[in-house]
Amino acid sequence: MHEVIQSMFSFLTSLGYVGIALALMVEVIPSEIVLAYAGYLVARGDVSFAGAVAAGTIGGTVAQLFLYWMGYYGGRPFLDQYGKYVLIQKKHLDVAERWFAKFGPGVIFSARFIPVVRHAISIPAGIARMKWLPFTIYTVLAIIPWSILFIWLGEQLGQRWRQIDEMAAPYVRPAIAAAVAVAVIYIVWQRRRRAADENERMK
Repeated sequence: MHEVIQSMFSFLTSLGYVGIALALMVEVIPSEIVLAYAGYLVARGDVSFAGAVAAGTIGGTVAQLFLYWMGYYGGRPFLDQYGKYVLIQKKHLDVAERWFAKFGPGVIFSARFIPVVRHAISIPAGIARMKWLPFTIYTVLAIIPWSILFIWLGEQLGQRWRQIDEMAAPYVRPAIAAAVAVAVIYIVWQRRRRAADENERMK
């Protein structure tokens, strides 16, 4: 299986911008690795930095829209049965559903930077019938900085792009902390707004 994935990865990344986007859409290979390799292609001069970021953003967004529509049309029973084929484990989906139920649609942005729920969060958004336009906007706003970071790191690493996990660790931890802070601010704002609306209705 590893050889099949490696062969597919080599084929896709040989396609330049289209291959970067397709590799992210497939989601068999972690996005960090695909984006780091895209950075390596930038370092070699095969693609431009802006083009790689655009391809990464398009591919990552389409992948999440696919999961969103799976949740929207298939629902939880469908995902429990077939989620494993898109590498979504039941425990990850459980966590993502709890996050979405507790924090609301705004968590779509901050969850993109947090392990475990990063990919699964799109599914409960679809199940809850969240409007696709705000879902897409939140997703794109999160995927752009994520793509820029890993493509830049891959460019710095060059031929050592496979060491992306080690290189990214000092950057990812602050990103997770910032995402959690944004989520907390959003939750506080939402609760205050709801309280204000409730007070207005009671007057």
